[in-house]
Amino acid sequence: MGLFKQNPFGHYLFLKKWLIRIAGLLTHRRYRGFNELQIEGSDIITNLPETNVLFISNHQTYFADVVAMFHVFNASLSGRGDSIKNVGYLWRPKLNIYYVAARETMKSGFLPKIMAYAGSISIDRTWRAAGKNVNRQVKMSDISNIKKALDDGWVITFPQGTTTPFKPIRKGTAHIIKQYKPIVVPIVIDGFRRSFDKKGLRIKKKNILQSMEVKAPLEIDYENESIQSIVEKIEYAIEQHPSFLKVVSKEELHEKEELNKQREW
Repeated sequence: MGLFKQNPFGHYLFLKKWLIRIAGLLTHRRYRGFNELQIEGSDIITNLPETNVLFISNHQTYFADVVAMFHVFNASLSGRGDSIKNVGYLWRPKLNIYYVAARETMKSGFLPKIMAYAGSISIDRTWRAAGKNVNRQVKMSDISNIKKALDDGWVITFPQGTTTPFKPIRKGTAHIIKQYKPIVVPIVIDGFRRSFDKKGLRIKKKNILQSMEVKAPLEIDYENESIQSIVEKIEYAIEQHPSFLKVVSKEELHEKEELNKQREW
């Protein structure tokens, strides 16, 4: 790799590689040490093409979710099945992994700015800004940047646009799928909200079992399927359809009962 080689966004790949290596080393114990990350379906990652892959996922923290995905993706590509054991996979990380994030979040401090360089596609949210609800037009430059990232590699997006569970899927994700026809790979995560603070920078609680399930690519008729149909497929795939609410409620009730039993003992 040339020292001054750049990706389509003008980021130097040599610098990006070292940022990923250092960030990976500093965060590895968050998923294999203080807490454990249970992985399922990593074999799907190894069979994906080099470009035009869109990962869709539910969202629980600003940064811990996507950092975990960087670990899992690179470990899987290095031959580690459902495991991030032995951090040596970071020596040759995949450099064309990107993730969609709110521009104001990525400018909120020194660390987010570093993480932005490592792979963020920063966009202006059309529905919220500075903690207030807004209604503004989509910036075409944001859409073209997502297309540019898909042409170069893989893109991670959180189609709800918020860490609050069971919020509606933003139709913009469905429009991108219809327009650019990527392979769409769903991911379902859990446990991150309990183990990290909202930003995903501070460990809130240790010994939490985190989970990440990588599912088979969605079957989508790009030409004939409606936006609403794609939205509904996304809801079910990342387990954020309203029908999953009852299941979550039962699990939360069971957790509370177990906690009460422990207190009684």
